[in-house]
Amino acid sequence: MSVCPRCQRPLEDEEPYICCAGVELRWRCASCHKVAEGFAFPYGLCPYCKGRLELLDRGPIAGDAALEAIRKAFEIELGGHAFYQRAAREASDPELRDLFGRFAAMEEEHMATLARRYHADLPEPSAEFQIDRAAIFAGVERRPEDPANLFRIAIAFEQRAVDFFAREGENAPEGSVERELYRELAAEEREHVALLTTELRRWEAGKPGLM
Repeated sequence: MSVCPRCQRPLEDEEPYICCAGVELRWRCASCHKVAEGFAFPYGLCPYCKGRLELLDRGPIAGDAALEAIRKAFEIELGGHAFYQRAAREASDPELRDLFGRFAAMEEEHMATLARRYHADLPEPSAEFQIDRAAIFAGVERRPEDPANLFRIAIAFEQRAVDFFAREGENAPEGSVERELYRELAAEEREHVALLTTELRRWEAGKPGLM
């Protein structure tokens, strides 16, 4: 019995075939602009908002404006990861310590996805990151005695990222690569805001977090 030269699985006959083993395609939602990676999705719909998925094939990312968009995205992701790591260490509530540890892992996974998607090498985040710095950036008063304050800083931090990417996307030339990138990045951060907001409400209600 012959085997597929690509995946080495047995072939039942000599009829023409297409081997899709290991193929991963990149899609962008026409509604929320979030990028999804995978071979296929149920009904061809976005797994996040159920909008219509379009195959994403824009070629290589090049040019100063597009690279600046990617650099800004990693700046924000590195800041978020450092904030969650520090928040996990400083939180007095054991549940919050665990939750922010999970957020840090989420950011790390997200950075790995972006690094793979955009072919970027990242430095290790600094362990000396200060919560006060994030509070100033987010525009939220720092109140160490209030555990929920960490949540509010995180949400404001992510919302500022949404606003920044959305604004830059609107200002970028129509049809440009950087305009597409900013819209995709805004969608990623918008998902983080929604997740954090849900987790805060559940925590305030005494319910277990979704994470």
